[in-house]
Amino acid sequence: MTKKINGVLTAIVTAFDRDGAFNPAAQRAQVKRQLDAGNGIFCGGTNGEFFVLNEQEKLAVTETCVDEVNGRAPVVAHVGEISTRETIRLGKQAAKLGVDALSVITPWFVPLKQDELIYHYQTVADALEVPLFLYNIPARTGNTLQPETVRTLASHPNIIGIKDSAGSYESLSGFLKAGEGIDNFDVLNGPDSLIHQGFVDGCSACISGLANVAPEAINAIWTRFQAGDIAGSREAQENVTGLRTDLYSVAFSPAAVKKALALLGQDVGESRYAVRFSADDEQKIRQIVNQYLQ
Repeated sequence: MTKKINGVLTAIVTAFDRDGAFNPAAQRAQVKRQLDAGNGIFCGGTNGEFFVLNEQEKLAVTETCVDEVNGRAPVVAHVGEISTRETIRLGKQAAKLGVDALSVITPWFVPLKQDELIYHYQTVADALEVPLFLYNIPARTGNTLQPETVRTLASHPNIIGIKDSAGSYESLSGFLKAGEGIDNFDVLNGPDSLIHQGFVDGCSACISGLANVAPEAINAIWTRFQAGDIAGSREAQENVTGLRTDLYSVAFSPAAVKKALALLGQDVGESRYAVRFSADDEQKIRQIVNQYLQ
């Protein structure tokens, strides 16, 4: 990768049809929405429901996104698996599809020491020909990358940054400090509530799940910040934070995001995991959509 990844990358949902199968045409439509808003693509992550996709589907999602983007914006694909071996195997296949970078989540279910995480990431980075981002989301994996571990990994020439989805300003700040003075190592902010502050503190980009439902509103945080309109960027963040707080109080993303998209007339299908919405839940999401997005 020769170009730095800046701005907004949407943690794009994976579109399913009525039978729950991957829907490439609908996926392309979602990618186009994001490109029209000025956003790049992060595919196969949490909002992409990687945890319920098989290997062929993960690769099909990546291939579809890369093809639709066609070089107009950066595409980062998530490929993390529990084992180092499987992460490398999937990563090599995804790399052939033309992604700009790969994102590798910490292994989950099995508790790992920091030196074991270092071994895992260094081994993966050694084996892949495309650069990779570390992906820290301890609430979902049970494994946390410590700042000193990240600083050690940042010295690897093929590790170019970290996506932090721990959800706290303390975590984000720790990784920004860990990367100080290291060339070609960037911090990507995960929580939608910290997008503006992340840019202020030095994040190069954000990975936004909420951009699925509000692509222009999320992009405004970045474009205003980049233009030097710090107050305007902060104001855009405040509007987004309200949407995030209300929507995610109903259900965990990506199900809440997909339900909101459906109410906006977007054909993305339903989440595959065992989530159910009551009539009250749907009414709440409808009210939120009407308040913030229509």
